[in-house]
Amino acid sequence: MKDFLDILHHEFELPLSNPVMVFALILLIILISPIALKRLNIPGIIVLIISGIIIGPFGFGILEKSSAIDLFSTIGLLYIMFIAGLELDMNQFKANRNKSFLFGFFTFILPLTIGFPVCFYLLGYDFNASFLTASMFATHTLLTYPIVSRLKVSKNEAVAITVGGTILTDTAVLIILAVIMGNHEGTLNVAFWQRLIISLAIFSSIIFLVVPRIAKWFFTKMETEKHSHYIFVLFVVFIAAFMAELAGVEPIIGAFLAGLALNRLIPHSSALMNRIEFIGNSLFIPFFLISVGMLVDISVIFSGPTALIVAATLSVVAIFGKWLAAFFTQLVFRYSALQRKVIFGLSSGHAAATLAVIIVGYNAGIIEENILNGTVILILVTSIVATLATERAARKLAVESKEISATELKNSRAYRSETILLPIANILNFDKLLEFAILIKDKTSPNPVSILSVVPNNEEAELNIARATEKLDDFIKQASAAETKVNILAAIDHNVASGIAQKSKEIIADLIILGWPTQKGLMDKLIGKKMERIISANSKTSFVTYFSRPLATHKRIFTIVPPLAEKEKGFSFWIKKLDLLAKELSVPVVISSNSETYAEIKKILKELKTDSPFKHKKFAEWEDFLILGKDMLEDDIIVLVSARKGGVSYQPLLPTIPAKLEKYFFNKSRIIIYP
Repeated sequence: MKDFLDILHHEFELPLSNPVMVFALILLIILISPIALKRLNIPGIIVLIISGIIIGPFGFGILEKSSAIDLFSTIGLLYIMFIAGLELDMNQFKANRNKSFLFGFFTFILPLTIGFPVCFYLLGYDFNASFLTASMFATHTLLTYPIVSRLKVSKNEAVAITVGGTILTDTAVLIILAVIMGNHEGTLNVAFWQRLIISLAIFSSIIFLVVPRIAKWFFTKMETEKHSHYIFVLFVVFIAAFMAELAGVEPIIGAFLAGLALNRLIPHSSALMNRIEFIGNSLFIPFFLISVGMLVDISVIFSGPTALIVAATLSVVAIFGKWLAAFFTQLVFRYSALQRKVIFGLSSGHAAATLAVIIVGYNAGIIEENILNGTVILILVTSIVATLATERAARKLAVESKEISATELKNSRAYRSETILLPIANILNFDKLLEFAILIKDKTSPNPVSILSVVPNNEEAELNIARATEKLDDFIKQASAAETKVNILAAIDHNVASGIAQKSKEIIADLIILGWPTQKGLMDKLIGKKMERIISANSKTSFVTYFSRPLATHKRIFTIVPPLAEKEKGFSFWIKKLDLLAKELSVPVVISSNSETYAEIKKILKELKTDSPFKHKKFAEWEDFLILGKDMLEDDIIVLVSARKGGVSYQPLLPTIPAKLEKYFFNKSRIIIYP
């Protein structure tokens, strides 16, 4: 019995050393802390940081910093930066890159300009110590990015330029750190700059030229191995972080650039994206936030007036510098007060890069203990300020954007939730069809994607329905992984076309997505008979699709629009769907049409306030349709906007084009739209 008690005493001796107990305790904190303090309206990020203070070595000493906690903390920080790069709307980022550069300049130069005189003249430190401490004010960690991600405002322009500016300012600060260290050690020479520039150039080339090609190859060859996609993504994140360190910058820069490199290959509504966010927000990021709290030593405040004065001065300068940068950004770009507050909230949190700068400076003897302790207090203060500011502003911004969406919806002709119907014909290619439906689905619609199986009306009808439903289990899991509801429907009818038409009326479908016919033979007859029967049997907007490769590996949407297409009833609907697909895949859209039709398309795009790049190419030679082949690229999705017989834009040539697409562009992905 005594041996058992001794073992028990050893296992629960503080600080806890058993890795299983340590992991279990942190998971318990992640689980109950936000729930317990939710009623007090304290944001979850602050709760986790405070929990880290309580259990850390400077609190009750339940846990101490260890290699395991450091590992999970590093993973969490890299995850935050990676998700920030992955969620960035690349079309918006490209359109606003100059704004990101200007904000990066403001958030770097203003804190540095304010901080240096304060440290040099007011606190009395030497040049190296003052400049290094002032550069620390310019850094910021996207501690509160999970808040804007959770509240679905990460696509807002203010968020995009802040994320872009973060990388610019942190990179500049880390280069300053290297310069000051070189100056302190006497190694600041031409060889230093040559080594830094060459290593950064090699690293950037690998990330933006090599990694996307490898990722594209991997996602294409291992298309069915969904679980391996996540492991591959994690590998890319950590190898990029390691290479960034070799290149002379912080690993967080590598993680962010990895997110940018994979951005176009991981659609925002995909199952893979959902897995990445779920695991990060559930486990790794909370670990990082708790570890930030474990760094805070509250006793510093009571160790004497000097430590308190330094801590207070550093905190005030850091917060004021970031507020000033956000204010100037608001003035220059005419942002709203809410957008300014979001920029301030995202950019005012200090943790990773800040700590890296100060610890390196402290170990090198450039700065003293008071600055180190003051920086730890600064991390706590700015974390709380950043969290409260971001939570309040992002919540109001989310409400505001939802109100705008609701107003637009009420003003639209179809004031109801969208419903998509997927009739199943060939289960072999159905996964791509379902993925396409998930990507273009209206995210505000609560209606599920309806999968329809039409079976013949005979003695085995019920058995055939059961078999069809059983085969769809994997696709239900695929949709669930992307947090999309799926509804399985069945229709008993001798005629497939009438079965689809009847069910589309019953569920009031807005869009029918059909797979391209796979039978071999004369495509003229195939499209003209089998598919046209389905199209003509209903009046719903219909997409007939074929994807030769994974959706995320396409680089452009090449759209061919006939004259008078703007007169068709579903004109604005298919434009919205193309815009949504372009955003999900981060690709441009080329419209081949006459000038009159494109002018109407531009009006719709203006109403949508889209950032997707739409380009126009004049085209009127419908008799020589194949001439468009010279403008098509290998990775294009070819979209043909067709018309039903009797439609305003219908012309006799249209029914012959699908056969030409099949014959001459058989290796390309293609979509035929019937408005």
